[in-house]
Amino acid sequence: MDAVVKTLQMRPRSASAEPQTAFQRPTREEAEAAVRTLIAWAGDNPDREGLVDTPKRVVKAYDEFFAGYKQNSNEVLDKVFEEVAGYDDMVLVRDIPFSSHCEHHMVPFVGTAHVAYYPSEGVVGLSKLARVVDVFAKRLQTQETMTAQIVEAIEDALSPRGVAVLIDAEHMCMSMRGVQKQGSSTITTRFTGIFRDEPSEQARFMSMLQGFRAR
Repeated sequence: MDAVVKTLQMRPRSASAEPQTAFQRPTREEAEAAVRTLIAWAGDNPDREGLVDTPKRVVKAYDEFFAGYKQNSNEVLDKVFEEVAGYDDMVLVRDIPFSSHCEHHMVPFVGTAHVAYYPSEGVVGLSKLARVVDVFAKRLQTQETMTAQIVEAIEDALSPRGVAVLIDAEHMCMSMRGVQKQGSSTITTRFTGIFRDEPSEQARFMSMLQGFRAR
């Protein structure tokens, strides 16, 4: 029998999770002109052969880097599968690679996200959890905010009995500039529901992240 798919009613999102565009977005030509200015400020000639088309390439790359501003986590998580034979144990998608950009220096941070939840009203397709990570990663971010936004999106969409998110990333603003500590990583976590209230569930989540890597 085909699984029953429920489309959830869209709910208003908080400003922290889905930013509101309250300003005039520059034109592509204005964006390219800004890149030319930065090239000149860095000390090079934006009109030389190797750089003359760089503003166009940078603006095109920004469309990819920050595609999350054009996406909405509600739409990613809007279909819930209810016929799962009564499954109510943990769902974990581990080792989701992502790349994002620090909102303070606009340089990359790169890492992996691990996302788990206990179903209540149903489950979503596993790829959707990876997609919701990208929705928030493809924006100017802090790792702490991104962690919280992923949890909030899953909570709003699924009303699960608990959500756990762990993000492990290396920040180029630490390795390329400033203290220049290559290889250092930052870990952030957020637990709700059963993961927050029962330490054994946090321990189980962490053990599942570690235990299967040896296989």
